[in-house]
Amino acid sequence: MRRVESGDVRLAVFEDGDPAAPTVLLLHGYPDTHRVWDEVVERLRDRFHVVRYDVRGAGASTEPSDGRDYGFDRLMDDLRAVIDAVGKPKVHLVGHDWGALQGWEAVSRPEVAERVASYTSVGGPGLRHAAHFLRHGRRRDVAAQLTRSWYIAGFRIPVVPELVWGSLLPRLVAGGYGDGVGPRDGHPAETLVEDARNGLWLYRRNMGAGRGDGLDPRVVDVPVQLVELTRDIFVTRALLASIGQWVPRFWHRRVAAGHYAQRSHPDLVAGMIAEFAAHVDGAAPTRELRRAGVRRGAFGGRLAVVTGAGSGIGLATARAFAAHGAEVVCADIDDSAAARAAEGIAKDLRGTAWAVQVDVADIDQMEDFSRKIISEYGVPDIVVNNAGIVVAGPILDHTVDDWRRTLDVNLWGVIHGCRLFGAAMVERGQGGHIVNVASLAAFAPSRVLPAYSVSKAAVKMLSDCLRAELAGHGIGVSAVCPGFVSTPLAGHATYVGRDLREEAVRGLALRRYPPERVAAHILRAVHRNQAVVPVNLEGKIGYALSRISPRAMRGLARLSRATRNP
Repeated sequence: MRRVESGDVRLAVFEDGDPAAPTVLLLHGYPDTHRVWDEVVERLRDRFHVVRYDVRGAGASTEPSDGRDYGFDRLMDDLRAVIDAVGKPKVHLVGHDWGALQGWEAVSRPEVAERVASYTSVGGPGLRHAAHFLRHGRRRDVAAQLTRSWYIAGFRIPVVPELVWGSLLPRLVAGGYGDGVGPRDGHPAETLVEDARNGLWLYRRNMGAGRGDGLDPRVVDVPVQLVELTRDIFVTRALLASIGQWVPRFWHRRVAAGHYAQRSHPDLVAGMIAEFAAHVDGAAPTRELRRAGVRRGAFGGRLAVVTGAGSGIGLATARAFAAHGAEVVCADIDDSAAARAAEGIAKDLRGTAWAVQVDVADIDQMEDFSRKIISEYGVPDIVVNNAGIVVAGPILDHTVDDWRRTLDVNLWGVIHGCRLFGAAMVERGQGGHIVNVASLAAFAPSRVLPAYSVSKAAVKMLSDCLRAELAGHGIGVSAVCPGFVSTPLAGHATYVGRDLREEAVRGLALRRYPPERVAAHILRAVHRNQAVVPVNLEGKIGYALSRISPRAMRGLARLSRATRNP
Protein backbone atom coordinates (compact mmCIF):
# COMPACT_ATOMS: atom_id res chain seq x y z
CA MET A 1 0.00 0.00 0.00
CA ARG A 2 1.09 3.56 -0.62
CA ARG A 3 -0.47 6.90 0.20
CA VAL A 4 -1.56 9.47 -2.36
CA GLU A 5 -2.42 13.01 -1.30
CA SER A 6 -5.60 14.60 -2.67
CA GLY A 7 -6.39 17.88 -0.97
CA ASP A 8 -6.74 17.15 2.75
CA VAL A 9 -7.33 13.42 2.14
CA ARG A 10 -4.75 10.64 2.07
CA LEU A 11 -5.87 7.85 -0.23
CA ALA A 12 -4.75 4.26 0.35
CA VAL A 13 -3.62 2.87 -3.03
CA PHE A 14 -2.91 -0.81 -3.73
CA GLU A 15 -1.06 -2.21 -6.77
CA ASP A 16 -0.63 -5.70 -8.21
CA GLY A 17 1.11 -7.02 -11.32
CA ASP A 18 3.85 -5.61 -13.51
CA PRO A 19 3.93 -1.77 -13.45
CA ALA A 20 5.13 -1.87 -17.07
CA ALA A 21 1.94 -3.64 -18.22
CA PRO A 22 -1.25 -1.76 -19.22
CA THR A 23 -2.98 -0.40 -16.12
CA VAL A 24 -6.47 -1.40 -15.02
CA LEU A 25 -7.87 0.85 -12.27
CA LEU A 26 -10.74 -0.63 -10.24
CA LEU A 27 -13.25 1.57 -8.38
CA HIS A 28 -15.28 0.00 -5.57
CA GLY A 29 -18.84 0.80 -4.49
CA TYR A 30 -20.72 1.57 -1.29
CA PRO A 31 -20.13 0.48 1.46
CA ASP A 32 -17.19 -1.57 0.17
CA THR A 33 -13.43 -1.12 0.05
CA HIS A 34 -10.83 -2.12 -2.52
CA ARG A 35 -11.01 -5.69 -1.15
CA VAL A 36 -14.29 -6.36 -2.97
CA TRP A 37 -12.14 -6.81 -6.11
CA ASP A 38 -9.77 -9.46 -4.66
CA GLU A 39 -11.02 -12.36 -6.81
CA VAL A 40 -10.84 -10.32 -10.02
CA VAL A 41 -7.36 -9.01 -9.20
CA GLU A 42 -6.09 -12.58 -8.85
CA ARG A 43 -7.17 -13.20 -12.45
CA LEU A 44 -5.88 -9.95 -13.94
CA ARG A 45 -2.50 -9.36 -12.31
CA ASP A 46 -0.59 -11.72 -14.62
CA ARG A 47 -1.56 -9.59 -17.64
CA PHE A 48 -2.13 -6.11 -16.24
CA HIS A 49 -0.88 -3.63 -13.72
CA VAL A 50 -3.91 -3.58 -11.43
CA VAL A 51 -4.54 -0.54 -9.25
CA ARG A 52 -7.17 -0.11 -6.54
CA TYR A 53 -7.77 2.52 -3.90
CA ASP A 54 -10.14 3.05 -1.01
CA VAL A 55 -12.50 5.93 -1.69
CA ARG A 56 -12.15 8.88 0.72
CA GLY A 57 -13.56 7.94 4.12
CA ALA A 58 -13.51 4.19 3.37
CA GLY A 59 -11.10 1.48 4.47
CA ALA A 60 -7.57 2.77 4.96
CA SER A 61 -8.20 6.15 3.28
CA THR A 62 -8.74 9.16 5.53
CA GLU A 63 -11.86 11.27 5.86
CA PRO A 64 -12.04 14.84 4.58
CA SER A 65 -11.77 17.54 7.24
CA ASP A 66 -15.30 18.55 6.29
CA GLY A 67 -17.17 15.29 6.79
CA ARG A 68 -19.61 16.27 4.08
CA ASP A 69 -16.99 16.83 1.36
CA TYR A 70 -17.96 13.92 -0.92
CA GLY A 71 -19.14 15.78 -4.01
CA PHE A 72 -18.21 14.65 -7.50
CA ASP A 73 -15.65 17.44 -7.90
CA ARG A 74 -13.67 16.06 -4.98
CA LEU A 75 -14.08 12.47 -6.13
CA MET A 76 -12.74 13.41 -9.56
CA ASP A 77 -9.76 15.14 -7.90
CA ASP A 78 -9.08 11.89 -6.04
CA LEU A 79 -9.23 9.83 -9.21
CA ARG A 80 -6.86 12.13 -11.08
CA ALA A 81 -4.46 12.11 -8.16
CA VAL A 82 -4.31 8.32 -8.26
CA ILE A 83 -3.83 8.24 -12.05
CA ASP A 84 -1.03 10.80 -11.75
CA ALA A 85 0.62 8.70 -9.03
CA VAL A 86 0.48 5.62 -11.24
CA GLY A 87 2.45 7.50 -13.86
CA LYS A 88 0.60 6.22 -16.92
CA PRO A 89 -0.80 8.51 -19.60
CA LYS A 90 -4.03 6.50 -19.66
CA VAL A 91 -5.69 3.74 -17.64
CA HIS A 92 -8.46 1.24 -18.29
CA LEU A 93 -11.09 2.28 -15.76
CA VAL A 94 -13.54 -0.19 -14.17
CA GLY A 95 -16.31 0.75 -11.73
CA HIS A 96 -18.89 -1.15 -9.71
CA ASP A 97 -21.90 0.23 -7.81
CA TRP A 98 -20.93 3.71 -6.62
CA GLY A 99 -17.63 3.18 -8.36
CA ALA A 100 -19.60 2.84 -11.60
CA LEU A 101 -21.26 6.21 -10.98
CA GLN A 102 -17.85 7.75 -10.39
CA GLY A 103 -16.52 6.14 -13.55
CA TRP A 104 -19.38 7.49 -15.65
CA GLU A 105 -18.81 10.95 -14.22
CA ALA A 106 -15.11 10.66 -15.04
CA VAL A 107 -15.64 9.79 -18.71
CA SER A 108 -18.27 12.57 -18.95
CA ARG A 109 -15.69 15.21 -17.95
CA PRO A 110 -13.14 15.95 -20.70
CA GLU A 111 -10.37 16.83 -18.23
CA VAL A 112 -10.62 13.36 -16.70
CA ALA A 113 -11.71 11.40 -19.77
CA GLU A 114 -8.45 12.27 -21.52
CA ARG A 115 -6.68 10.02 -19.00
CA VAL A 116 -9.04 7.05 -19.60
CA ALA A 117 -8.34 4.57 -22.40
CA SER A 118 -11.54 2.57 -21.81
CA TYR A 119 -14.28 2.30 -19.24
CA THR A 120 -16.07 -0.84 -18.02
CA SER A 121 -19.16 -0.26 -15.90
CA VAL A 122 -20.12 -3.36 -13.94
CA GLY A 123 -23.85 -3.14 -13.40
CA GLY A 124 -24.21 0.61 -12.92
CA PRO A 125 -25.51 3.66 -14.81
CA GLY A 126 -24.20 7.17 -14.42
CA LEU A 127 -26.01 9.67 -12.24
CA ARG A 128 -26.65 11.78 -15.32
CA HIS A 129 -28.20 8.80 -17.11
CA ALA A 130 -30.38 7.93 -14.13
CA ALA A 131 -31.64 11.51 -13.79
CA HIS A 132 -32.48 11.70 -17.50
CA PHE A 133 -34.23 8.32 -17.36
CA LEU A 134 -36.34 9.35 -14.37
CA ARG A 135 -37.41 12.51 -16.21
CA HIS A 136 -38.07 11.01 -19.64
CA GLY A 137 -38.51 7.24 -19.26
CA ARG A 138 -41.83 5.45 -19.56
CA ARG A 139 -43.88 5.73 -16.39
CA ARG A 140 -43.94 1.99 -15.79
CA ASP A 141 -40.16 1.72 -16.19
CA VAL A 142 -39.52 4.75 -14.01
CA ALA A 143 -41.80 3.35 -11.29
CA ALA A 144 -39.95 0.04 -11.39
CA GLN A 145 -36.59 1.77 -11.00
CA LEU A 146 -37.80 4.00 -8.18
CA THR A 147 -39.06 0.92 -6.38
CA ARG A 148 -35.58 -0.59 -6.55
CA SER A 149 -33.93 2.66 -5.50
CA TRP A 150 -36.03 3.22 -2.37
CA TYR A 151 -32.96 3.14 -0.11
CA ILE A 152 -31.54 6.32 -1.69
CA ALA A 153 -34.32 8.41 -0.16
CA GLY A 154 -33.66 6.73 3.17
CA PHE A 155 -29.93 7.48 3.01
CA ARG A 156 -30.65 11.18 2.62
CA ILE A 157 -32.61 11.38 5.86
CA PRO A 158 -30.53 12.96 8.67
CA VAL A 159 -29.33 10.81 11.59
CA VAL A 160 -31.58 7.76 11.04
CA PRO A 161 -29.29 5.92 8.56
CA GLU A 162 -26.33 6.38 10.92
CA LEU A 163 -28.32 4.79 13.72
CA VAL A 164 -29.42 1.88 11.52
CA TRP A 165 -25.84 1.24 10.39
CA GLY A 166 -24.84 1.13 14.02
CA SER A 167 -27.33 -1.61 14.84
CA LEU A 168 -29.24 -3.66 12.26
CA LEU A 169 -27.58 -3.44 8.85
CA PRO A 170 -24.10 -4.78 9.76
CA ARG A 171 -25.66 -8.03 10.98
CA LEU A 172 -27.69 -8.35 7.79
CA VAL A 173 -24.64 -7.72 5.61
CA ALA A 174 -22.57 -10.21 7.62
CA GLY A 175 -25.18 -12.86 6.84
CA GLY A 176 -24.22 -12.88 3.18
CA TYR A 177 -25.04 -11.09 -0.06
CA GLY A 178 -27.07 -13.72 -1.88
CA ASP A 179 -26.17 -15.21 -5.25
CA GLY A 180 -23.83 -17.64 -3.51
CA VAL A 181 -21.68 -14.83 -2.14
CA GLY A 182 -20.87 -14.97 1.55
CA PRO A 183 -18.54 -13.05 3.83
CA ARG A 184 -14.81 -13.72 3.50
CA ASP A 185 -11.64 -12.13 4.78
CA GLY A 186 -11.67 -8.51 3.64
CA HIS A 187 -15.30 -8.36 2.53
CA PRO A 188 -17.14 -6.94 4.32
CA ALA A 189 -14.32 -4.87 5.77
CA GLU A 190 -13.74 -4.56 9.48
CA THR A 191 -14.37 -0.84 9.00
CA LEU A 192 -17.84 -1.48 7.53
CA VAL A 193 -19.88 0.60 9.98
CA GLU A 194 -17.59 3.62 9.81
CA ASP A 195 -17.26 3.31 6.02
CA ALA A 196 -21.04 3.11 5.63
CA ARG A 197 -21.67 6.14 7.80
CA ASN A 198 -19.05 8.23 5.99
CA GLY A 199 -20.28 7.04 2.58
CA LEU A 200 -23.81 8.25 3.23
CA TRP A 201 -22.49 11.63 2.15
CA LEU A 202 -21.92 10.23 -1.36
CA TYR A 203 -25.70 10.12 -1.66
CA ARG A 204 -26.44 13.30 0.28
CA ARG A 205 -23.99 15.45 -1.67
CA ASN A 206 -24.62 14.05 -5.14
CA MET A 207 -28.08 12.55 -5.42
CA GLY A 208 -29.80 15.93 -5.40
CA ALA A 209 -27.92 16.70 -8.60
CA GLY A 210 -29.33 16.04 -12.04
CA ARG A 211 -32.80 17.50 -11.31
CA GLY A 212 -32.47 20.58 -13.42
CA ASP A 213 -29.11 21.89 -12.28
CA GLY A 214 -27.38 21.20 -15.60
CA LEU A 215 -26.22 17.61 -15.01
CA ASP A 216 -27.72 16.28 -18.25
CA PRO A 217 -26.06 13.31 -19.97
CA ARG A 218 -23.10 14.12 -22.19
CA VAL A 219 -21.82 12.27 -25.22
CA VAL A 220 -18.95 10.06 -24.06
CA ASP A 221 -16.00 9.73 -26.43
CA VAL A 222 -14.29 6.99 -24.43
CA PRO A 223 -14.96 3.36 -25.47
CA VAL A 224 -17.41 1.95 -22.90
CA GLN A 225 -18.30 -1.60 -21.98
CA LEU A 226 -21.47 -1.98 -19.90
CA VAL A 227 -21.68 -5.30 -18.05
CA GLU A 228 -25.34 -5.77 -17.15
CA LEU A 229 -25.96 -7.94 -14.09
CA THR A 230 -29.26 -9.58 -14.91
CA ARG A 231 -30.17 -10.39 -11.29
CA ASP A 232 -29.08 -7.11 -9.74
CA ILE A 233 -31.87 -6.00 -7.41
CA PHE A 234 -30.90 -2.33 -7.57
CA VAL A 235 -30.94 -1.52 -11.31
CA THR A 236 -33.55 -2.25 -13.96
CA ARG A 237 -32.81 -3.40 -17.47
CA ALA A 238 -34.78 -0.46 -18.87
CA LEU A 239 -32.46 2.06 -17.20
CA LEU A 240 -29.34 0.31 -18.49
CA ALA A 241 -30.83 -0.01 -21.98
CA SER A 242 -31.23 3.76 -22.15
CA ILE A 243 -27.49 4.46 -21.76
CA GLY A 244 -26.23 3.49 -25.21
CA GLN A 245 -27.66 6.57 -26.90
CA TRP A 246 -24.99 8.68 -25.20
CA VAL A 247 -22.00 6.51 -26.11
CA PRO A 248 -20.97 6.15 -29.78
CA ARG A 249 -18.47 3.36 -28.99
CA PHE A 250 -20.58 1.12 -26.77
CA TRP A 251 -20.42 -2.57 -25.94
CA HIS A 252 -23.28 -4.07 -23.94
CA ARG A 253 -22.68 -7.45 -22.29
CA ARG A 254 -24.60 -9.49 -19.73
CA VAL A 255 -23.73 -11.68 -16.79
CA ALA A 256 -26.39 -13.87 -15.18
CA ALA A 257 -25.48 -12.75 -11.68
CA GLY A 258 -26.54 -10.57 -8.80
CA HIS A 259 -25.04 -7.35 -7.49
CA TYR A 260 -21.64 -8.76 -6.54
CA ALA A 261 -20.78 -10.48 -9.82
CA GLN A 262 -17.07 -9.77 -9.33
CA ARG A 263 -17.23 -12.18 -6.40
CA SER A 264 -19.76 -14.76 -7.63
CA HIS A 265 -18.45 -14.87 -11.24
CA PRO A 266 -14.85 -13.56 -11.08
CA ASP A 267 -13.64 -15.55 -14.11
CA LEU A 268 -16.36 -14.08 -16.28
CA VAL A 269 -16.02 -10.50 -15.05
CA ALA A 270 -12.21 -10.56 -15.22
CA GLY A 271 -12.37 -12.07 -18.69
CA MET A 272 -14.66 -9.32 -19.95
CA ILE A 273 -12.44 -6.61 -18.48
CA ALA A 274 -9.33 -8.17 -20.04
CA GLU A 275 -10.94 -8.73 -23.46
CA PHE A 276 -12.18 -5.17 -23.66
CA ALA A 277 -8.94 -3.56 -22.51
CA ALA A 278 -6.93 -5.70 -24.94
CA HIS A 279 -9.26 -4.80 -27.82
CA VAL A 280 -9.05 -1.07 -27.07
CA ASP A 281 -5.26 -1.45 -27.00
CA GLY A 282 -5.31 -2.96 -30.49
CA ALA A 283 -6.14 -6.67 -30.23
CA ALA A 284 -8.80 -8.18 -32.48
CA PRO A 285 -12.17 -8.43 -30.71
CA THR A 286 -13.35 -11.80 -29.48
CA ARG A 287 -16.45 -13.19 -31.14
CA GLU A 288 -18.69 -12.28 -28.19
CA LEU A 289 -17.14 -8.84 -27.80
CA ARG A 290 -17.76 -8.18 -31.48
CA ARG A 291 -21.42 -9.07 -31.06
CA ALA A 292 -21.67 -6.94 -27.92
CA GLY A 293 -20.82 -3.91 -30.02
CA VAL A 294 -23.68 -4.48 -32.48
CA ARG A 295 -26.54 -2.15 -31.71
CA ARG A 296 -28.95 -2.66 -34.64
CA GLY A 297 -32.42 -3.70 -33.51
CA ALA A 298 -33.81 -5.12 -30.30
CA PHE A 299 -31.72 -8.30 -30.69
CA GLY A 300 -28.58 -6.73 -32.07
CA GLY A 301 -25.49 -8.69 -31.09
CA ARG A 302 -27.46 -11.87 -30.24
CA LEU A 303 -27.00 -15.29 -31.83
CA ALA A 304 -30.23 -17.22 -32.44
CA VAL A 305 -30.52 -20.87 -33.45
CA VAL A 306 -33.83 -21.88 -35.04
CA THR A 307 -34.65 -25.49 -35.92
CA GLY A 308 -37.19 -26.23 -38.63
CA ALA A 309 -36.19 -22.90 -40.17
CA GLY A 310 -36.76 -24.02 -43.74
CA SER A 311 -40.46 -23.17 -43.80
CA GLY A 312 -43.50 -22.11 -41.81
CA ILE A 313 -43.10 -20.81 -38.28
CA GLY A 314 -39.37 -21.59 -38.21
CA LEU A 315 -38.66 -19.57 -41.35
CA ALA A 316 -40.77 -16.64 -40.16
CA THR A 317 -39.03 -16.72 -36.76
CA ALA A 318 -35.53 -16.81 -38.26
CA ARG A 319 -36.35 -13.84 -40.48
CA ALA A 320 -37.93 -11.92 -37.58
CA PHE A 321 -34.86 -12.31 -35.38
CA ALA A 322 -32.62 -11.28 -38.27
CA ALA A 323 -34.79 -8.24 -38.98
CA HIS A 324 -34.26 -7.17 -35.36
CA GLY A 325 -30.48 -7.46 -35.53
CA ALA A 326 -29.72 -11.05 -34.49
CA GLU A 327 -27.33 -13.35 -36.29
CA VAL A 328 -29.26 -16.53 -37.10
CA VAL A 329 -28.44 -20.19 -37.61
CA CYS A 330 -31.13 -21.65 -39.88
CA ALA A 331 -31.29 -25.39 -39.15
CA ASP A 332 -33.49 -27.84 -41.01
CA ILE A 333 -33.51 -31.50 -42.03
CA ASP A 334 -33.82 -30.24 -45.62
CA ASP A 335 -30.44 -28.68 -46.39
CA SER A 336 -31.72 -26.85 -49.48
CA ALA A 337 -34.58 -25.30 -47.48
CA ALA A 338 -32.13 -24.18 -44.78
CA ALA A 339 -29.89 -22.67 -47.46
CA ARG A 340 -32.80 -20.77 -49.02
CA ALA A 341 -33.75 -19.39 -45.60
CA ALA A 342 -30.23 -18.15 -44.91
CA GLU A 343 -29.84 -16.71 -48.40
CA GLY A 344 -33.18 -14.90 -48.08
CA ILE A 345 -32.07 -13.29 -44.82
CA ALA A 346 -28.84 -12.10 -46.39
CA LYS A 347 -30.51 -10.83 -49.58
CA ASP A 348 -33.79 -9.40 -48.31
CA LEU A 349 -32.80 -8.22 -44.84
CA ARG A 350 -29.05 -7.71 -45.26
CA GLY A 351 -28.68 -9.85 -42.18
CA THR A 352 -26.20 -12.51 -41.13
CA ALA A 353 -27.36 -16.12 -41.29
CA TRP A 354 -25.90 -19.57 -41.74
CA ALA A 355 -27.57 -22.74 -42.99
CA VAL A 356 -27.01 -26.08 -41.24
CA GLN A 357 -28.60 -29.44 -42.02
CA VAL A 358 -29.61 -31.52 -38.99
CA ASP A 359 -32.15 -34.16 -38.02
CA VAL A 360 -33.20 -33.09 -34.51
CA ALA A 361 -34.36 -36.63 -33.74
CA ASP A 362 -30.84 -38.02 -34.18
CA ILE A 363 -28.83 -37.52 -30.98
CA ASP A 364 -25.50 -38.03 -32.78
CA GLN A 365 -26.37 -35.37 -35.33
CA MET A 366 -27.60 -33.01 -32.64
CA GLU A 367 -24.42 -33.39 -30.60
CA ASP A 368 -22.33 -32.70 -33.70
CA PHE A 369 -24.63 -29.79 -34.55
CA SER A 370 -24.32 -28.16 -31.12
CA ARG A 371 -20.53 -28.57 -31.09
CA LYS A 372 -20.30 -27.05 -34.57
CA ILE A 373 -22.45 -24.05 -33.67
CA ILE A 374 -20.60 -23.35 -30.43
CA SER A 375 -17.12 -23.74 -31.95
CA GLU A 376 -17.81 -21.75 -35.12
CA TYR A 377 -20.31 -19.11 -34.01
CA GLY A 378 -20.33 -19.16 -30.21
CA VAL A 379 -22.84 -20.16 -27.56
CA PRO A 380 -26.31 -19.12 -28.74
CA ASP A 381 -28.18 -16.44 -26.84
CA ILE A 382 -31.51 -17.74 -28.10
CA VAL A 383 -32.54 -21.25 -29.15
CA VAL A 384 -35.91 -21.90 -30.79
CA ASN A 385 -36.78 -25.61 -30.82
CA ASN A 386 -39.39 -25.48 -33.54
CA ALA A 387 -38.93 -28.53 -35.81
CA GLY A 388 -41.95 -30.79 -35.77
CA ILE A 389 -44.01 -33.29 -37.72
CA VAL A 390 -47.64 -34.43 -37.71
CA VAL A 391 -49.24 -37.86 -37.93
CA ALA A 392 -53.03 -37.45 -38.12
CA GLY A 393 -55.73 -40.03 -37.62
CA PRO A 394 -57.25 -42.32 -34.97
CA ILE A 395 -54.98 -43.56 -32.22
CA LEU A 396 -55.72 -47.21 -33.04
CA ASP A 397 -54.48 -46.67 -36.59
CA HIS A 398 -51.16 -45.21 -35.39
CA THR A 399 -48.38 -47.74 -35.75
CA VAL A 400 -45.49 -48.01 -33.33
CA ASP A 401 -43.32 -46.35 -35.95
CA ASP A 402 -45.81 -43.46 -36.19
CA TRP A 403 -45.54 -42.94 -32.44
CA ARG A 404 -41.79 -43.34 -32.38
CA ARG A 405 -41.13 -40.88 -35.21
CA THR A 406 -43.54 -38.29 -33.77
CA LEU A 407 -42.00 -38.46 -30.32
CA ASP A 408 -38.45 -38.58 -31.70
CA VAL A 409 -38.90 -35.32 -33.60
CA ASN A 410 -41.46 -33.39 -31.56
CA LEU A 411 -40.29 -34.33 -28.07
CA TRP A 412 -36.79 -35.80 -28.23
CA GLY A 413 -35.73 -33.12 -30.72
CA VAL A 414 -36.74 -30.49 -28.18
CA ILE A 415 -35.08 -32.40 -25.34
CA HIS A 416 -31.82 -32.58 -27.33
CA GLY A 417 -31.88 -28.85 -28.09
CA CYS A 418 -32.69 -27.91 -24.50
CA ARG A 419 -30.10 -30.22 -22.98
CA LEU A 420 -27.18 -29.46 -25.29
CA PHE A 421 -27.58 -25.72 -25.69
CA GLY A 422 -28.97 -25.19 -22.18
CA ALA A 423 -25.82 -26.73 -20.69
CA ALA A 424 -23.64 -24.45 -22.83
CA MET A 425 -25.62 -21.38 -21.74
CA VAL A 426 -25.22 -22.33 -18.07
CA GLU A 427 -21.49 -22.85 -18.48
CA ARG A 428 -21.07 -19.51 -20.25
CA GLY A 429 -22.84 -17.72 -17.41
CA GLN A 430 -24.34 -14.90 -19.45
CA GLY A 431 -27.97 -16.00 -19.49
CA GLY A 432 -30.02 -16.70 -22.59
CA HIS A 433 -33.43 -17.89 -23.67
CA ILE A 434 -34.91 -21.15 -24.94
CA VAL A 435 -38.21 -21.19 -26.84
CA ASN A 436 -40.00 -24.49 -27.32
CA VAL A 437 -42.74 -24.37 -29.91
CA ALA A 438 -45.63 -26.49 -28.60
CA SER A 439 -49.22 -26.11 -29.78
CA LEU A 440 -52.84 -25.65 -28.86
CA ALA A 441 -52.71 -29.46 -28.88
CA ALA A 442 -50.57 -29.30 -25.72
CA PHE A 443 -53.72 -28.66 -23.66
CA ALA A 444 -56.51 -29.62 -26.10
CA PRO A 445 -56.98 -33.41 -26.45
CA SER A 446 -57.91 -34.57 -29.93
CA ARG A 447 -59.12 -37.80 -31.57
CA VAL A 448 -57.43 -36.63 -34.77
CA LEU A 449 -53.94 -35.86 -33.41
CA PRO A 450 -53.21 -38.24 -30.52
CA ALA A 451 -49.45 -38.69 -30.99
CA TYR A 452 -48.98 -35.03 -31.89
CA SER A 453 -50.99 -33.89 -28.86
CA VAL A 454 -49.06 -36.16 -26.50
CA SER A 455 -45.73 -34.87 -27.82
CA LYS A 456 -46.75 -31.22 -27.52
CA ALA A 457 -48.18 -31.68 -24.03
CA ALA A 458 -44.84 -33.18 -23.04
CA VAL A 459 -43.02 -30.22 -24.60
CA LYS A 460 -45.05 -27.79 -22.51
CA MET A 461 -44.34 -29.72 -19.30
CA LEU A 462 -40.65 -29.99 -20.24
CA SER A 463 -40.59 -26.22 -20.68
CA ASP A 464 -42.18 -25.63 -17.27
CA CYS A 465 -39.67 -27.93 -15.57
CA LEU A 466 -36.69 -26.45 -17.41
CA ARG A 467 -37.81 -22.91 -16.71
CA ALA A 468 -37.74 -23.64 -12.97
CA GLU A 469 -34.27 -25.20 -13.21
CA LEU A 470 -32.61 -22.55 -15.36
CA ALA A 471 -34.12 -19.42 -13.78
CA GLY A 472 -31.26 -19.20 -11.31
CA HIS A 473 -28.82 -19.05 -14.23
CA GLY A 474 -30.59 -16.13 -15.88
CA ILE A 475 -31.93 -18.34 -18.68
CA GLY A 476 -35.57 -17.98 -19.63
CA VAL A 477 -37.70 -20.76 -21.11
CA SER A 478 -40.94 -20.20 -23.00
CA ALA A 479 -43.51 -22.61 -24.37
CA VAL A 480 -45.22 -21.01 -27.36
CA CYS A 481 -48.55 -22.66 -28.18
CA PRO A 482 -50.09 -21.61 -31.51
CA GLY A 483 -53.55 -22.60 -32.61
CA PHE A 484 -54.22 -23.15 -36.32
CA VAL A 485 -51.60 -21.39 -38.48
CA SER A 486 -51.44 -21.14 -42.27
CA THR A 487 -48.24 -23.15 -42.83
CA PRO A 488 -47.29 -26.12 -45.06
CA LEU A 489 -47.49 -28.45 -42.01
CA ALA A 490 -50.80 -30.07 -43.02
CA GLY A 491 -49.51 -30.77 -46.52
CA HIS A 492 -46.40 -32.47 -45.15
CA ALA A 493 -48.29 -34.53 -42.55
CA THR A 494 -48.79 -38.30 -42.56
CA TYR A 495 -52.43 -39.41 -42.49
CA VAL A 496 -53.66 -42.74 -41.16
CA GLY A 497 -57.23 -43.98 -41.31
CA ARG A 498 -59.22 -41.61 -43.49
CA ASP A 499 -57.07 -39.32 -45.67
CA LEU A 500 -57.89 -35.81 -44.47
CA ARG A 501 -55.03 -34.08 -46.30
CA GLU A 502 -57.06 -31.92 -48.68
CA GLU A 503 -59.49 -30.94 -45.95
CA ALA A 504 -56.66 -30.07 -43.53
CA VAL A 505 -54.68 -28.07 -46.08
CA ARG A 506 -57.79 -26.14 -47.10
CA GLY A 507 -58.72 -25.46 -43.47
CA LEU A 508 -55.31 -24.03 -42.56
CA ALA A 509 -55.30 -21.88 -45.70
CA LEU A 510 -58.75 -20.51 -44.86
CA ARG A 511 -57.66 -19.74 -41.30
CA ARG A 512 -55.42 -17.00 -42.74
CA TYR A 513 -53.23 -16.73 -39.68
CA PRO A 514 -49.71 -16.25 -41.06
CA PRO A 515 -46.63 -17.70 -39.36
CA GLU A 516 -45.16 -14.20 -39.14
CA ARG A 517 -47.65 -13.41 -36.40
CA VAL A 518 -46.47 -16.43 -34.42
CA ALA A 519 -42.89 -15.22 -34.91
CA ALA A 520 -43.86 -11.88 -33.40
CA HIS A 521 -45.18 -13.71 -30.33
CA ILE A 522 -41.92 -15.66 -30.08
CA LEU A 523 -39.81 -12.49 -30.12
CA ARG A 524 -42.10 -10.93 -27.53
CA ALA A 525 -41.82 -14.05 -25.35
CA VAL A 526 -38.03 -13.75 -25.37
CA HIS A 527 -38.10 -10.01 -24.70
CA ARG A 528 -40.55 -10.35 -21.80
CA ASN A 529 -39.42 -13.78 -20.60
CA GLN A 530 -42.95 -15.19 -20.79
CA ALA A 531 -43.54 -18.74 -19.58
CA VAL A 532 -46.54 -19.93 -21.64
CA VAL A 533 -47.71 -18.05 -24.73
CA PRO A 534 -50.98 -19.19 -26.32
CA VAL A 535 -51.20 -17.73 -29.82
CA ASN A 536 -54.28 -16.61 -31.79
CA LEU A 537 -57.92 -16.81 -30.74
CA GLU A 538 -58.36 -20.57 -30.58
CA GLY A 539 -55.05 -20.95 -28.80
CA LYS A 540 -56.04 -18.46 -26.11
CA ILE A 541 -59.55 -19.86 -25.72
CA GLY A 542 -58.23 -23.40 -25.55
CA TYR A 543 -55.62 -22.49 -22.94
CA ALA A 544 -58.15 -20.64 -20.79
CA LEU A 545 -60.76 -23.40 -21.10
CA SER A 546 -58.21 -26.11 -20.23
CA ARG A 547 -57.54 -24.30 -16.96
CA ILE A 548 -61.15 -23.45 -16.18
CA SER A 549 -62.88 -26.68 -17.28
CA PRO A 550 -60.75 -29.67 -18.37
CA ARG A 551 -63.98 -31.63 -18.60
CA ALA A 552 -65.25 -29.29 -21.30
CA MET A 553 -62.01 -29.81 -23.26
CA ARG A 554 -62.49 -33.57 -23.10
CA GLY A 555 -66.03 -33.13 -24.35
CA LEU A 556 -64.86 -31.08 -27.31
CA ALA A 557 -62.30 -33.75 -28.13
CA ARG A 558 -65.11 -36.28 -28.64
CA LEU A 559 -66.61 -34.01 -31.30
CA SER A 560 -63.45 -33.92 -33.44
CA ARG A 561 -63.52 -36.01 -36.59
CA ALA A 562 -61.45 -39.20 -36.90
CA THR A 563 -62.59 -42.20 -38.88
CA ARG A 564 -60.67 -45.48 -38.78
CA ASN A 565 -59.97 -47.63 -41.78
CA PRO A 566 -62.38 -50.59 -42.02
